[in-house]
Formats: sequence, structure tokens, C-alpha cells
Amino acid sequence: MADDQPSNGELGRLIAGLENRIDTRFAELNSRLDKVVTLDVYTIQITHFEQRLAQMQADVQRCADANASLEDAFEQYQRDEAKRREDERQKRLYQAVIPVLLALMSAAVAVWAVVAR
Repeated sequence: MADDQPSNGELGRLIAGLENRIDTRFAELNSRLDKVVTLDVYTIQITHFEQRLAQMQADVQRCADANASLEDAFEQYQRDEAKRREDERQKRLYQAVIPVLLALMSAAVAVWAVVAR
């Protein structure tokens, strides 16, 4: 029976080898765990990403609305400017036509007064 039992030295070597293998496995496990993102961190990152994406979408929508508003304002400005130019053109036309008509009318009255005598 004494031959079946390992000696204290052999037990020490076996335990040391086992400890070395366990230490190596734990080191591998720890290095892998350092690289793995926990579910909590992943959830926080996804939540932050979704919030940021929603904020960016709101910013894009706000910019699109501002752009549409600016385009509408520019079109209104163009319509107002065209109306102003048309009004100004009509005023100039009236300023040129009315004196000519008055002159023709004065001439016609003068001719009629001479003929009527």
C-alpha cells in the first residue's frame, strides 16, 4: 500500500503544477473578461446612442424646417418685389401719359375756342 500513495514531494509537485494550470486559466479568463463589455455598459451605450441619434434627427428636422421657412420667405420677397416694380412702372407710365393727355386736351380746347369764335 505504501507504493500506491504518492510521496509528499510528489504531492507538492502535483499541487504546484495544478496551481500553475489554474493560474494560467484564470489569467486567460481575466484577459477575456477585460475585453467583454458588460450588459449594463452595452445598454447604457445603446441608450446614449439612441438619444444622440434622436437629437440629431430633431436637429436635421429643425434645419429642414428653417430651410423651408427661408425658401417661403424668399419667394414672398420675390413676389413683393415684383409687385413693387409693377406699381412703380405704372406710376412712371401715369406720370408720362397724364401730362401728354392734359396737353392734348388743352390744345383741343384752344383749337375749339378759336374755331367757335
